[in-house]
Amino acid sequence: MEKTWWKESVIYQIYPRSFNDSNGDGIGDLKGITEKLPYLSKLGIDVIWLSPVYKSPNDDNGYDISDYRNIMDDFGTMEDFDEMLEEAHKHGLKIMMDLVVNHSSDEHEWFQQSKSSKDNPYRDYYIWKKGENGQPPTNWGAAFGGSVWEYDETTGEYFLHLFSKKQPDLNWENPVLRQEVYEMMRYWLDKGIDGFRMDVVNFISKDTSYPEGEKAEGALYGNGGPHFMNGPRIHEFLQEMNREALSNYDTITVGEMPGVNVEQGKLYTGETRNELNMVFHFEHVGLGDGKHGKWDPQEWKLTDLKEIFTKWQKGLENEGWNSLYWSNHDQPRGISRWGNDSDEYRVISGKMIATCLHMMQGTPYIYQGEEIGMTNVKFESIEDYRDIETLNAYRDLTPNFLSYDEIFKGIYERSRDNARTPIQWDASENAGFTDGTPWINVNSNYKEINAEAVLADKDSIFYYYQKLIQLRKKNEVIVYGTYDILHEDDEQIYAFTRTLGEDKLLVICNFSEDTPEFVLPKNIEFSANEVLISNYHVDEAQAIDRFTLKPYEARVYRLTK
Repeated sequence: MEKTWWKESVIYQIYPRSFNDSNGDGIGDLKGITEKLPYLSKLGIDVIWLSPVYKSPNDDNGYDISDYRNIMDDFGTMEDFDEMLEEAHKHGLKIMMDLVVNHSSDEHEWFQQSKSSKDNPYRDYYIWKKGENGQPPTNWGAAFGGSVWEYDETTGEYFLHLFSKKQPDLNWENPVLRQEVYEMMRYWLDKGIDGFRMDVVNFISKDTSYPEGEKAEGALYGNGGPHFMNGPRIHEFLQEMNREALSNYDTITVGEMPGVNVEQGKLYTGETRNELNMVFHFEHVGLGDGKHGKWDPQEWKLTDLKEIFTKWQKGLENEGWNSLYWSNHDQPRGISRWGNDSDEYRVISGKMIATCLHMMQGTPYIYQGEEIGMTNVKFESIEDYRDIETLNAYRDLTPNFLSYDEIFKGIYERSRDNARTPIQWDASENAGFTDGTPWINVNSNYKEINAEAVLADKDSIFYYYQKLIQLRKKNEVIVYGTYDILHEDDEQIYAFTRTLGEDKLLVICNFSEDTPEFVLPKNIEFSANEVLISNYHVDEAQAIDRFTLKPYEARVYRLTK
């Protein structure tokens, strides 16, 4: 397997709006990020993934871009960006920009031109279709509710938007549009950024016959997914993008890809295919989805989680590369989702899930606040929520499909706003995030959970993450070793080995508050062992062939023959 810097990196995602506000307007900004670069350097990460900072009317918090070459006023100026980039590089930190080119904002100049007339040169930058008998061209439902088609009276046609109606889809069948995108990518790469995280990039190739979507019983809309996910020309487009925009730079690229499977993942990330370095799949974060998706969450089983991770670990072994994540700006807080956010177990379970993820093969992602143990938020009123997806689900599902108690259960567990509350820097007002009124309320637990507190506690989750990152830099087996699962039917313990030549690690994670017994399989031979990292004190003299785990305990052993 080829060794590369991006395989050996740890990536930290910043959602700028909620990271750090430098000017008191209640919104995080680029100067606020620059202020905190020493903090990130202390943590030990290598790459910052920056959620969109481009000019945007903010219908979907920056994922609706009106100008790809300018900075959103809320976040500052291009000078602020250049300063942040320069300072990041001085700290040895790379910057990975968010690339959102499945769609733009409807306020982008391209779309303003496109909708003005059918013979405008920009008309084919977007996807326009006639309807029939007053009905949209297809029955597909949009990600944020409603139809994917919006009627525009100016030209009497519908435009496609897989997300909000203010996010019209770009027409990748148009070679002129594609060249515009590649030129824009080169603009940022020439500035010195280090790569791109590509938003829903496997949606850019559609089935141009636009067939009807299959309609589930009781559903308002058909499922268009099979006709726009991993579409017919997707590999052609990504190879062209690589050739035209990426190949002359030493970049890191990751594609966000809902609906991708392992076999497709191999094609997207294969080392000789010249497409992407890695992909984000969504299989594990969909665990527990109910009839109404994430809005009526059900119990999930550890065996299902292990099966998904193992399938990807083994599937991409020697043939591709994994992205490893528990949470991001679109997912709830990792500890609340995968661990236990009670006062008793929050820190210990946070360390456990971190151990499990960082010991797998792939590039790990830390979402801002994860390293200080932030949790989901429970706002009392729907008025306190800002996320378009959450607000639309509340509007569409209550009270006909879900009761108010049921929808709030779903919101508390899975809303995107769980990840978007401001970073809790200290115990002062607004958690030290802003001197003004924050754009979204701060989680009320900020006095107990904040960066100042964890930095003062040598046993905190912050220093545990720091140690995990350091171990990764010093032990090639963590990066390149093969993964093999143990006890795959166990519903409490997630255990696996990592092997690189003579180097072998044993990873044991208890995903429960019970005290299950771990039994080492007899085929694992060793003459000595040492504890590499653990979230409880471990007696080094204790035999490891059979022992009882504490609640949410994690241990990593190095085994020597």
